[in-house]
Amino acid sequence: MNIYKEKQPKNIPEDVKPQSSYLYSDEPQLESYLHLKQMMLLITCLEWFWKDRTDFFAAGNLTIYYRQNEKKPDFRGPDFFVVLDTNPDQTRKSWVVWEEQGKYPNIIVELLSSITATTDKTSKKKLYQDTFRTPEYFLFDPESLEFAGFHLVEGKYQPIKPNESGYLWSEELGLYLGVYEQSLRYFTPACEIVPTVEEDALLAEQQTEVLEQQTEVIEQQTEVIEQQTEVTKQQIEVTKQQKELAKKEKELAKRQKELAEQQKELAKRQKELAERQKELAEQKVEKLVANLRN
Repeated sequence: MNIYKEKQPKNIPEDVKPQSSYLYSDEPQLESYLHLKQMMLLITCLEWFWKDRTDFFAAGNLTIYYRQNEKKPDFRGPDFFVVLDTNPDQTRKSWVVWEEQGKYPNIIVELLSSITATTDKTSKKKLYQDTFRTPEYFLFDPESLEFAGFHLVEGKYQPIKPNESGYLWSEELGLYLGVYEQSLRYFTPACEIVPTVEEDALLAEQQTEVLEQQTEVIEQQTEVIEQQTEVTKQQIEVTKQQKELAKKEKELAKRQKELAEQQKELAKRQKELAERQKELAEQKVEKLVANLRN
């Protein structure tokens, strides 16, 4: 669907001052807001994904002049198209085939609506097949989510078979196209969604946040390890002190044992001395008694 009505450029005489009658609204109708969002999503997402490439031109709702006539050139305005092997000049006000080395779009996407669906599926499809010779043509309805794709096979459009996820492969883009969360999106050959600028930024922010959290966890783990190391050192020191204390206690016990043996030996000697003194006393008494008798 074309959001804005296709018009040939008007030649306004220089002596005519701009009047409101020469202006028309560029704003989409309310019921076409989904179409505008979808068109911009296809353009911006591909430009972001191919930001390092300079060999393509992607546009939406831009007039393609494809045949010169005496009165006026023939034209069409696809909702979205991509031309490969060309320069990405975004100052183009239209795509003029005879000024672009005869190049036509490599891929076209039309956004269906109740008003344009029949045209998109018939006359436009025939034009893109027979005149444009556009290799790939896709149809998508942002409201009903109807989605179909065609590629040229021997000059005729043939349906593109979906993969297990329902995505359609675009040989021209080297990407899948498929419906995701109510929108037509690109997917890599590995079926990973091609992010928008905002999604990429959010992903980078989340990755940074995860990295910061991981760094914080590592710092906490490092702190815990340092604390555990300090505790281990203290435990080693305590063990060392305990060993030294045990050694000292062992030495003390040894000394106490030696002292006890010495005390025992002293007691033995004191006992022997007492017995000797008793014996001497008895002898002395006996001698004294003997003297008295005499």
